[in-house]
Amino acid sequence: MLTVTEIAEQIVAREGGFVNDPDDPGGATKHGVTIGTMRRLGLDLTGDGIVTVQDVKALSRAQAVEIFIRHYFEAPGITSLPACLQPSMFDMYVNAGSNAVRILQRLLNEMGFDVVVDGAIGPQTASAAAQAALVDADALRDAYGIARRNYYFRLADRRAASRKFARARDGTKGGWIKRAEEFISAQYHLSRQAFQRRTAEWG
Repeated sequence: MLTVTEIAEQIVAREGGFVNDPDDPGGATKHGVTIGTMRRLGLDLTGDGIVTVQDVKALSRAQAVEIFIRHYFEAPGITSLPACLQPSMFDMYVNAGSNAVRILQRLLNEMGFDVVVDGAIGPQTASAAAQAALVDADALRDAYGIARRNYYFRLADRRAASRKFARARDGTKGGWIKRAEEFISAQYHLSRQAFQRRTAEWG
């Protein structure tokens, strides 16, 4: 099983280097760490008293890994979830914050557990996830990955500017969908035809 550090390093690799896409609500980002996160944490790497795009550009991979482990794995309590969920939850928390937890909580409710959808991993969420994993850990992992993929589709349905993250220019799967499917068994990956049907209304 991968260590938390190895998972964090994989997340950094997926996120890539510096980008400042006007269609990305997160703003300037490097290795997946947004300028908003750096301001919240007070990461003035250039020492000029303010956190700007230049500080984002100065962020190292090692610093990004440390930020992810401390603030996106340990702080939200992902360590209290079953091992089968931790890699995907960690990756999604970096990508979508507490929405990663809400996706799980809604899924657990659909599975028959009584869980409050509040975006926080407390004893109730951890216990329900543990019970679900005891029944079938692989199925729980796949179900979460599919729910995550559906979350991305719904985002793109609502916001046209986000569609380029879900669908590539050539009409194939975009980064969001590929990322979600990295944590889903191959048998549940969408075929090219199924993906095109799902996104046909986007034009």
